[in-house]
Order: sequence, then C-alpha cells, then structure tokens
Amino acid sequence: MTVSGDRKPSERGAALLTVLLLVAVIAVLAGTALERLRLATRLGGNAVALDQARAYSFATETLAVVRVSDLLRKSPDKVTLQGGWSGTPYPLPIPNGTATATVVDGGNCFNLNSLVTETPARSGQYFAYTPSQLQFARLIRLVDPSAGSPDAIAAAAADWIDSDDAPLTGGAEDKDYRGGTQPYRTANTLMVDPSELRAVRGVTRSDYEKLRPWLCTLPVAAPAKINVNTLLPEQAPLIAMLRIGLSPEAVRQVLLQRPAAGFATSTAFWAQSAVRSTTGDDAPGQTDIKTTWFSLKVRVALGGATLEQTGLIDATVLPARLVSRQWGEPS
Repeated sequence: MTVSGDRKPSERGAALLTVLLLVAVIAVLAGTALERLRLATRLGGNAVALDQARAYSFATETLAVVRVSDLLRKSPDKVTLQGGWSGTPYPLPIPNGTATATVVDGGNCFNLNSLVTETPARSGQYFAYTPSQLQFARLIRLVDPSAGSPDAIAAAAADWIDSDDAPLTGGAEDKDYRGGTQPYRTANTLMVDPSELRAVRGVTRSDYEKLRPWLCTLPVAAPAKINVNTLLPEQAPLIAMLRIGLSPEAVRQVLLQRPAAGFATSTAFWAQSAVRSTTGDDAPGQTDIKTTWFSLKVRVALGGATLEQTGLIDATVLPARLVSRQWGEPS
C-alpha cells in the first residue's frame, strides 16, 4: 500500500495543478457573480433615478404650461419676445439634481400636416392641399438648394398623409414603396413627428437634416400662423415661402427693425416697404401677432441619469395644455 508521502513527484504535481485550477475556476465564478451583482445594483439604482427623473419631468412640464397660460392671460391678443420667456430655461429646484424647462413659439414653422385639408363633412379623411404644397416646395428651394426635386418631395409628402391611393403629379403612394428591399406603406393620416418625412420618397438624409429645423407636425390639417412678433431674423425663410419672389433678406431686414414692443398688427408688418406687395395674395392671412402653439423642452439630471423630453403645448384655449410628449434617450 502506498501512503501520501510515498507518492511520485508527478502525482503530487498533478494534484497541485488540479487544486490551482479549482481555485482559478472559483475565482472566475466569484468575480462574475460580483460583477453581475454590481451591474444589477447599478441598473436598479439607475431605474430608481430614472423613475424619479420622469416624475420631476412631469412637474417641470406642468410649470411650463402654467407659465404659458400666465403669459397669455397677461397679453391674450399679442405675444412678443419681451420678458425673455422665449428660449430661456426656467429651473425647477430639485434635490441632488437639476430640472429645466425651455419654451419657444411652436407655430413658427412649416406644419407638414398642412399639406392636406380635412372637411367637416368627412372627418378623418384628408385631401391634398395644393397651396401648402407650393409653399413647402418654395421653402425647400430656400433652405435646401441641393434638393433633387422640391415639387416632387412636396407632392410625395402630401401623398404620405392624404387618404386616397392615387399619387399626385410627381408624388408617391403605396405601390411606390412596396418594391424596395424593405417594403412599407404610406401613413394615410396626419404625421406625428417630422421624422416621418425621412420615409417619404425623394427625401435624402441630407435633405431631412437641412429641412428639420423649419418643420413641425401640429395636430391639425391647417397651416401654422407665423407670429411676426416672435419670429427670429434667421427664420426669415418661413415668411419668404409665403409669397413668390419675396426674398429672405428683405424679411430679415424688417425683423431686425421690428419695434421693441412688436408690431401692433400683422398688417403693420406687411406694410413695410421691403415686404409690401401690390398684388393681392394670402400671405398676410398666414401671419399673426399671437401665438397658440408652444414647443417645450425639458431636461432633468438626477443621480447620474439625464432625461430629456420634448412636447407641444396647445394654448388655443386657456388654460393651456400639453398635447404631445416625446422622451429622448436617457443617458
């Protein structure tokens, strides 16, 4: 019989190697378990922080809606940039973090949903609206000169929303999207977000990036009324698109010389020599000195998590109310 002291060196080496392998395996398993525990703890903490951030975001958006209502109660018939309300973040004090709300005029944009019209007799049925298509094509030419075919993009965007399946001249309906590598169909209803334009035939990534700052998707099939008292000089193309031959530079100069208290009426804006016209058109009818839509951005930073939210405030009737909300990617 062989006792442990009589084992051969090779046997003792194999036993030691086995023990070392077991120790290594146990160490790896323990390390993996600890890493999973650390990750689970971190995820749990992030989830709690994110839930708290969402709650603070709701509170911040409520603050913004109240401030919009107060703004319009003080001046229901005229909204200007006085008071510094536009683009200025207002903070909401929160423990161990920051929360801010930023509001700007949400109607100074081209409403993609104005490419169609809806008749009261046929609610939910949308029909292409030619005047808005022409304005959209003009806007594309002004801000995206390299676009392939502005008229075709405008027609295809209208086809994306309208209820029928008959393409407009230069437009595109379901049959034009079914033949791709990833077939899809048109929405046949109002757009919820301007990013839907990216799916419209003829719109490249470059086109979308150039057009995006000028676009909105108000939840109505009607043109947005541009407020000549809150429009910034760099947004002059939004006025220039309303009239053939009107240059953005002419509009910009009028906006730069705008009275500190704003124009008394939209007619006063159009009476300026640089933008005055001797021919009648509907351009003045698409402007106003009031604002009924406001864009909202909320940012909450809490516990290492950052939450961003955008929204649309409807102030057509007071008190104002939030009608859409979209969350950004948390970080």
